[in-house]
Amino acid sequence: MKVSLNTIKYLNRTYHSAGDPTADGVDALIDRINKQLGAIEETIDLGKRYVGLRIVRVIRCEDHPNADKLHLCLVDDDKQVDGVERDSDGYVQIVCGAPNVREGMLAVWIPPGHVVPESVDSNEPFVIEKKEIRGRASNGMMASPRELALGDYHEGILEIKDEVEPGVLFADYYNLKDDLVIDIENKMFTHRPDCFGYLGVARELAGIKHEVYKSPEWYKPELGTLSPDGDELSLGFDNQLPELVPRFTALTVRDVKVGPSPLWLQIELAKVDIRPINNVVDLTNLYMVLTGQPIHAYDYDKVAALSENGKAALVVRHPREGEKITLLNGKTIEPWAGAMMVATNKQLICLGGAMGGGETEVSETTTNLIIEAATWDMYAMRRTAMTHGIFTDAVTRFTKGQSPLQNLAVVNKITEEITHYASGKVASRTIDDIHLLDGTLERHSLHEPIRIDAQFINERLGSSLAASEMATLLRNVEFDVTVANDWIQVTAPFWRTDIEIPEDLVEEVGRLYGYDNFPLVLPTRDLTPARRNQFFDLRSAIRRSLSKAGANEVLTYSFVHGNLLDKVGQDRKLAFQLSNALSPDLQYYRMSLMPSLLEKVAPNLRSGYSQFVLFEMGKGHTLLHKDDGEDNLPQEFELLGGVYAAADKVKTSGAAFYQARKYLTVLAKDIGLSLKFVPITEEMPHVPIMQPYESRRSVLVYIDDDSEQLLGVLGEFKTSVRQALKLPQHTAGFEINLKAAMAAQRQVNNYQVLSKFPPTEQDICFKVKTETEYGQLLKVVLEFFKPRDFIFHVTPVDIYQRQAEPSNKQITFRLVIQHYERTLKTVEINELL
Repeated sequence: MKVSLNTIKYLNRTYHSAGDPTADGVDALIDRINKQLGAIEETIDLGKRYVGLRIVRVIRCEDHPNADKLHLCLVDDDKQVDGVERDSDGYVQIVCGAPNVREGMLAVWIPPGHVVPESVDSNEPFVIEKKEIRGRASNGMMASPRELALGDYHEGILEIKDEVEPGVLFADYYNLKDDLVIDIENKMFTHRPDCFGYLGVARELAGIKHEVYKSPEWYKPELGTLSPDGDELSLGFDNQLPELVPRFTALTVRDVKVGPSPLWLQIELAKVDIRPINNVVDLTNLYMVLTGQPIHAYDYDKVAALSENGKAALVVRHPREGEKITLLNGKTIEPWAGAMMVATNKQLICLGGAMGGGETEVSETTTNLIIEAATWDMYAMRRTAMTHGIFTDAVTRFTKGQSPLQNLAVVNKITEEITHYASGKVASRTIDDIHLLDGTLERHSLHEPIRIDAQFINERLGSSLAASEMATLLRNVEFDVTVANDWIQVTAPFWRTDIEIPEDLVEEVGRLYGYDNFPLVLPTRDLTPARRNQFFDLRSAIRRSLSKAGANEVLTYSFVHGNLLDKVGQDRKLAFQLSNALSPDLQYYRMSLMPSLLEKVAPNLRSGYSQFVLFEMGKGHTLLHKDDGEDNLPQEFELLGGVYAAADKVKTSGAAFYQARKYLTVLAKDIGLSLKFVPITEEMPHVPIMQPYESRRSVLVYIDDDSEQLLGVLGEFKTSVRQALKLPQHTAGFEINLKAAMAAQRQVNNYQVLSKFPPTEQDICFKVKTETEYGQLLKVVLEFFKPRDFIFHVTPVDIYQRQAEPSNKQITFRLVIQHYERTLKTVEINELL
């Protein structure tokens, strides 16, 4: 946001509000702005652009004797410039090629030795020198608006129509001397739409200097509508988007004379990099810069010609399929379906809040106008701008959320200015279509009053301000404040859209008072150490255990494509579906981690990793379980998933099931869990987390204690899942509920004293019935050796079954036995067995 300090000083003098913001010096003001208002990106010294430039009168203008398109001009500068060649009457000769130069006109002269303003900020400023042009001396030049950095016009020199005595410094007369334009970062004002106007910035400058500011009388929300002056121009209106366009004000003006703006107006716009166009458009831009409220002017007769029966009508609506519009920049677009458009009752004429249409543009032939000031939804406006790549000054302001309570005041004032500078007359009553919450208009504020205790503010700021002092700070910037003891009740002014909760007032008081003015006292803090987060510790332990075992952690999106759910056999109807997904690939909230993990197996195999283990900790959900609450949202689960995969070319020992089980078993030991694996003897339960697994090659995982709580599932995957995701034959995985695991954790002490004596290995083979499970037999072996006073480890060797004996099988264990105090003898080993 660019603002001219000279313009702010002029506005303050005109409206009898605050004083000169630079009274304490420009440097002090800039320091205050940086600390209490917003970061300054750049300061532009406008005065240095126009040093030495004079307003001169053309006394004589003759054709150049040696050139068809050049003129010899004598100009009168009241002899203010020294060191230039003059004739006997004291006039200065200049060669000029502008087609509009003529005798008697006033122009801007750049004397020799001075810089062309347009080039001041360039790497090589262009300094004007005296030189001969086609045999005639030229002492400097008369400048065009572009050369003066006042617009794009370069076909002729700037003509001054004000009554000015020759010789006056251009910068003095037009309030450019010592003018400083400050450019404040737009992001600093993201929540402050009022600061995208001069009035808002001037008010803030007064507030941070602890001065009283008073807005102009015309800038009030309770002003009435205008009435027609003479013949009326009818205007129909229909707002079909009241939720997106809560206020739309408009009226018609007749008999206007469109032409160039006064030079002072062109200069004011040029200060903030807005190109002058004509008096009507320039005035709308000026009051946008002044108030932050964008205004749009339509050619009434063009609108009427595009309306049914030739009767002008405006309709606010979304575009219909296939509709197109040609904008003022010449670009034809097909607006996105959610764009807010202004149309007649036949066709589109404006991309609402962003840019007008070329067919209703105000031009030199315009005689009747429609003036519009509306409020457009900031979020829909942002989507429109991003979709079509349109980032106008109006879009910048509307995407910050302009207050709808200022529309009527602005449209009244701009209409008054147009009738003055373009000779128009009001030709209709003001249309004021309002869709605001009850009470908003009555209290002239967008939000309810806030009642707050002064102590509440002081505790958060570390200050000791009295309630009356806080009230003064807020009243300086036109808040309505009532004080009762240590309580204050505050109603924000109508332009403040950001004051909703007590904490907003804390920030406002602190900023206006100045954070640097508060005592440097550390806040009181409780030094009691924070409690350890058991769940965080569990996740860290899992990460350490699996990483140490050679597994690799991955992090995938919590949202997946519906096709992925189909591939693993999960019913997408049981998944929570997003209505506004960032991507078509992220439409469904995953019900388990396994789909995301399995999706990563094939890409890793293609990348050359032939054998690996992936694991992830994250959230899953199912619509089969809902949280308690009004929203009826799906219940979330904290899950751990792991996948073992080996390419078909890799020689592996044993089934993939046992490889996955090994990782889960090691993990359980490291984190203090005792697990029990139960075969799935019946049909797989129709629970999403279990759907990818083959029931005959999978087990349910339980906590091996009195609770015997179901923890998760471990196993190999269905053939359909392997084929759909291109998984190798040796693939298995597991998924467990971490919250349940945390509840069953016990204290882990993995430290074990090493024996100095050698171990003895012994294989033992059991011949059992075929239906005997390996786990049952292992449990018997472990129970048998449990009370013994020696170290032992049991590992499986093989499970073997003869074809000739289908009713029996052999299970072999390897026992590693060791004593702490002596070397075991064969006799002792045999006695144990």
